[in-house]
Amino acid sequence: MQLTLWTYEGPPHVGAMRIATAMTGVHYVLHAPQGDTYADLLFTMIQRDAQRPPVTYTTFQARDLGGDTAELFKNAAREAFERFAPQAMLVGSSCTAELIQDDPGGLCCALGLPVPVVALELPSYQRKEHWGAAETFYQLVRQLADPSVRRAPRAPGQRARCNILGPAALGFRHRDDLREIRGLLGEMGLEINVVAPQGASPADLARIGDADFNVVLYPEIASVAAGWLQRTFGQSSTKVVPIGSGATRDFIREVAQLAGIDPSPFLDDTRARAPWYARSVDSTYLTSKRVFVFGDATHVVAAARVAQDEMGFTVVGLGTYSREFAREVREAAARYGVEALISDDYLEVEARIAELQPELVLGTQMERHIAKRLGIPCAVISAPVHVQDFPARHSPQMGFEGANVLFDTWVHPLMMGLEEHLIGMFRGDAEFHEDAAPSHLGGNGSRLAPAPALEDEPHEAEVPEAVTAQADALIAAAAGRSTEAVATWAADAEKELRKIPFFVRGKARRNTETYARDKGLPVITLETLYDAKAHFSR
Repeated sequence: MQLTLWTYEGPPHVGAMRIATAMTGVHYVLHAPQGDTYADLLFTMIQRDAQRPPVTYTTFQARDLGGDTAELFKNAAREAFERFAPQAMLVGSSCTAELIQDDPGGLCCALGLPVPVVALELPSYQRKEHWGAAETFYQLVRQLADPSVRRAPRAPGQRARCNILGPAALGFRHRDDLREIRGLLGEMGLEINVVAPQGASPADLARIGDADFNVVLYPEIASVAAGWLQRTFGQSSTKVVPIGSGATRDFIREVAQLAGIDPSPFLDDTRARAPWYARSVDSTYLTSKRVFVFGDATHVVAAARVAQDEMGFTVVGLGTYSREFAREVREAAARYGVEALISDDYLEVEARIAELQPELVLGTQMERHIAKRLGIPCAVISAPVHVQDFPARHSPQMGFEGANVLFDTWVHPLMMGLEEHLIGMFRGDAEFHEDAAPSHLGGNGSRLAPAPALEDEPHEAEVPEAVTAQADALIAAAAGRSTEAVATWAADAEKELRKIPFFVRGKARRNTETYARDKGLPVITLETLYDAKAHFSR
């Protein structure tokens, strides 16, 4: 095991909680010590649910290990059924309780409860959250689907019927994506049989076979269950994830083929503003920006396509923490001529970003922190996420409206950088000099004088330098590189560097530091900056 300050995925029982919380009429009895009840906060604090997840913990303590912990579990399961009256129950162990091997499934079955009991075997030390969610959903579908409920052959002119699989609790924009795709399928004239796991009950899963095909929105969660449905009920599944304008059109064509309808009327949607915006003057000015993409496999593969094919960015690196989908990410990386990073170690990810020096990072909440420290614009595209990634407004990633949201989310950080550069260019202007008030206040505004520093306070530059040096050492160690000394910048050279436009400033800095290192120069002067420029211009 590895001690870490951050993890991209929780243990598999958190994935099971995501499925239970997404559904209705399902209760999860988790054999766990007191410390494992933290997972409730993921749903009430981050997702801002109005009620706590449908989970009962046995919450055994250290002193209980010398007694009958199995009896504790049976009492908890019995009381949970009596209190919540669920239509189905999930039972399992947390990573800690797994070590005492109490067999929650067998214990609960011995109680003879009058509802289906789905026993979960989730190996906490080999698997993680997404796998746990996929396995839980698969077990629920497999045990609750009624094999006698099947879709009869469609009569001529009869509307096609589909299931939507994958949306779950604590998913990145799953709520908004579901609303967008339901609307799109409705416009295409399709009937929706079951949406699962989000909002589905055990009774809904019983009739999941009464559909012509399945729409799989999130393969990390639904692909295993969709495979079983294809083998058992003969239901085909969609393969295209509709993130981005191009992928949405491909998705419409794929759904139309499965439904036996003409896709043409639905391909040109007036709500699709992103393609035109991507060709507009301000966006064209930002083309060829170097982008690094990291997150779950579904969003990474889709985001790389949108970045390169629809916005004109250049993908310089991509990766995922989803090892189960490493093949798909490696195939995507090969299309862009880059090497895929398959890792759940955030220090490796930080090292790769520091090495590539992209101009935009598309990643998870962790990459947002990394990019902020490195001074790189960033947009969150994937879980794990934080509270601000569950907005009150409608903000999908999928469909034509999702493509509009992606454009705004990704381009605006770069536009803000452009504004800062323009302010820097006109810093000597009467309106934009350093002591001027913000321009929107006109001539009446005035800047507040900074508070004088106390004598015993450390200088402002001292702490950041120490922190940066330590962080750079960690990055270099994670990447397996030696911590070579980097030449320091003289004040006049640093001032001259800031005059270079922001969109090439990073490259100029890297080239100058490389030149100084090759020449063995400990300090980068103004002359060194010009010499490096001449050297790399040859």
